[in-house]
Amino acid sequence: MPQAVPSAKPFKPLRALDDALAELLAHAQPLNQTEQVATFDADGRVLAADLISALHVPPQDNSSMDGYALRCGDAASGGGLPVSQRIAAGQSGWPLAAGSVARIFTGAPIPAGADAVVMQEDCDVQDDASVRIKAAPKPGQWIRHAGEDVARGATVLSKGQRLTPAALGLAASIGMNVLTVVRRPRVALFSTGDELVMPGAVAPEQMPPGAIYNSNRFFLKALLTRLGCQVSDLGIVPDNRAATIAALSGAAASHDLILTSGGVSVGEEDHIKPAVQSLGHLDLWQIAIKPGKPFAYGWVGVGGAAGAGQGAHFMGLPGNPVSSFVTFLVLVRPFLLTLQGVPDVAMRCVAASADFTWARADKRREFLRVKRNPNGSLALFPNQSAGVLTSAVWGDGLVDNPSGQTITPGDTVRFLAFSELLA
Repeated sequence: MPQAVPSAKPFKPLRALDDALAELLAHAQPLNQTEQVATFDADGRVLAADLISALHVPPQDNSSMDGYALRCGDAASGGGLPVSQRIAAGQSGWPLAAGSVARIFTGAPIPAGADAVVMQEDCDVQDDASVRIKAAPKPGQWIRHAGEDVARGATVLSKGQRLTPAALGLAASIGMNVLTVVRRPRVALFSTGDELVMPGAVAPEQMPPGAIYNSNRFFLKALLTRLGCQVSDLGIVPDNRAATIAALSGAAASHDLILTSGGVSVGEEDHIKPAVQSLGHLDLWQIAIKPGKPFAYGWVGVGGAAGAGQGAHFMGLPGNPVSSFVTFLVLVRPFLLTLQGVPDVAMRCVAASADFTWARADKRREFLRVKRNPNGSLALFPNQSAGVLTSAVWGDGLVDNPSGQTITPGDTVRFLAFSELLA
């Protein structure tokens, strides 16, 4: 009798990106440890507490121009007005004498009694040193009022806000030289693949057949650093189960996230998935996006403990460089920001006009590498292969194209700018 053929395992549908991201972020419980850092060194860090101003900014009414402070009514005569005092930034004047003007410079306090500043270009200095006003002033002109930037007691920066250069300046303007921020996420990074060679280890002309330089580790480390992470580079792990388990187990004890590149597909040499499952659990595997389908998320417990109490989050990125790059931007980046307490991690798309044809609709949601033309429309890189990293260098963003969607010139598409995703 013929031998029975085992029935095939039922096909498991790929997870939709939005569903996978929602589940991913639900696992990203914000880190509860904080640290004090100098404001000078806090660029890119995330505030752990609201920043409340203890003073007005500016602290008093001051001039926004070099010119003359006066009472508007005194300029009505059209004659020359004597200069009764001179006030520079950092000095304090005295009440303005009636019928006179005060020579004043940008940032200097407005003297009591003055209600306007006339910039020096609108004044004529007479032979007797008096000043004639050429243009009738309006009350309040060229005066920066106390608290118009920041009012005392106002929340200047909010908990969970990622600090930018402008935010650092604002913090300094209210006297903050030290800020309380969320500690840096600790990320262990390694690659898998016996074919990988580090640049510098072997000269290009001496590369053995089948070998490739490890490019992924370079851009992944840079992306992690830009997101404020403390990165441990664990190198290249050989393509065998024991080495993969050892690398994962060792990293889980002292990191918040283990990030790998390669080894998450279904080949015989892809050991990441079973290794993670032996040490903890795998919650997500294979996402309905292109490029980047073989993305994985799970938990690696210390000593094989499956619970989330001791161990590290795990994320496995595909080995193809563009797949690895895209999945980092759309999945890893929001996860790491959520770990740091950033409340809004949604990708911000803008509408743009396509200047290309995309005739082959895919069942998966696609991320196409594009570049803005001078007229604002989008050009498409001709080779959208997951292995062509040139496309990510040439382009300045991605088109987020829904599944089953073709594109013709003039169509409105969703554009994700690298300038925001890589900030």
